[in-house]
Amino acid sequence: MILAILAATTVSTVSLPQTAYGLIAANEEEAIAMRQVASIEQTEAIVRSYFKDIPVMIEVARCESTFRHHLADGSVLQGRVDSDDTGVMQINKRYHESTAIALSLNLDDLYQNMEYARNLYERQGTQPWSASMPCWGKTLAANY
Repeated sequence: MILAILAATTVSTVSLPQTAYGLIAANEEEAIAMRQVASIEQTEAIVRSYFKDIPVMIEVARCESTFRHHLADGSVLQGRVDSDDTGVMQINKRYHESTAIALSLNLDDLYQNMEYARNLYERQGTQPWSASMPCWGKTLAANY
């Protein structure tokens, strides 16, 4: 009882600390909103960190999307040639969305787009990104 009274009287606001990628979200809704507005520089840092163990996938992201997941208006990047190509890893929704959904992944989310790309890479290597191979295929990362 005393603890409950003490706890109720000592509530105050706490400023949220920052991480390398910005503020820590107060709740899941805020976390989703923060993910959606990552700058190109932030997105590149996130991609480099996520794929540090698969350097060729960093190069794939550079070639496919120039490390962009969202456009300035907040919409998710879509391919120029094929508008079903989605996000930083340009995952084609026509071919992959049903599998992504079965894995509980949303290809419009930056982190889940990369997670699906990792899954795809583990199953098929770089073949799904063969169209952009002239860009990333001659990098040192491609020989890693």
